[in-house]
Amino acid sequence: MPQDIEFHLPFPSSISPDLEGARQRNLAWVRGTGLVGEGRSLQWYASWDMPLLAAYGFPYAQGPALDLCADAMGFFFVFDDQFDGPLGQDPARASAVCRQLIGIVHGAAPAAGADACSVAFADLWARSRDGAHPGWVARAAYEWEYYFAAQAHEAIGRLRGTPADMETYLQVRRGIAGTDLPLSLGERAAGITVPAAAFHSPQLRIMRQAATDVTFMCNDVYSLEKEEARGDMANLVLVLEHTRPRSRDEAVTAARREVDGRVARFEELAGQVPAMCLQLGLTGPERTAVATYVEAMGAWMSGYHAWQTQTRRYTGALRIHPATGPGYFDEVLGA
Repeated sequence: MPQDIEFHLPFPSSISPDLEGARQRNLAWVRGTGLVGEGRSLQWYASWDMPLLAAYGFPYAQGPALDLCADAMGFFFVFDDQFDGPLGQDPARASAVCRQLIGIVHGAAPAAGADACSVAFADLWARSRDGAHPGWVARAAYEWEYYFAAQAHEAIGRLRGTPADMETYLQVRRGIAGTDLPLSLGERAAGITVPAAAFHSPQLRIMRQAATDVTFMCNDVYSLEKEEARGDMANLVLVLEHTRPRSRDEAVTAARREVDGRVARFEELAGQVPAMCLQLGLTGPERTAVATYVEAMGAWMSGYHAWQTQTRRYTGALRIHPATGPGYFDEVLGA
């Protein structure tokens, strides 16, 4: 596994002082919702250290704000693993299962006896909306819908058995990675509301896309062997190999160039943000919110990278779950 590959992410890195408390509270939450079972399942989940990801990615968050981020990270990865088995080879069933979760996004309550993923997500969605700006809620609802709907298209890619072209890969990968959602959670954790005129500026929209792409592109390198063994096609290295003949080393080098280009663009546009805010006539507090948002995007990139180079989810994955079986201990997503 190419864990020795390094990426240059020139963003400050720190960690929330509430990490230990978040670890205890997150384990209680995943057990209480039924998202993770006991025994080996709980031990394997704990080895991922999702609260560490939250503490790195949202270093300014503590208490309930950090808990929301840690619980969301746990949900993402447990949910994702439910497709590392028969469900991930059945686009129609994947679509039907995710339709239930999309219904919760748009106001439906989990049915009586609902599966653990539905119960956990309904709790997350309610907590994240509590006190949120209506504009944020509308945006996050779209992001969750995209995330759930994209799962069926990853299943189609597995059945196809070959990587897609770059444009198709990006559309599917941006969906299944759900990478917009952590940035939105970062706004909630920081307690900021970014003015719409600034949020939809060319600078911040391109920077947000760059930040999300950097996150999953680095992850594609570190999770390459895990995903390749299970037949996952939505991986940048595999796409680059498929686009034109390249060796594995050449494809990894090309992946690093994709990341480097986006990091450079992010930094270039960050330098334009203060002048853009002045041109928009933003108030002092509004400019502070925008500056905090820019810092939050950088913290997420550096924080995710710090976590993924340490977690046993990638360094120990193949030893825990062989490629011949499902990539999970508990089936917590029902048809």
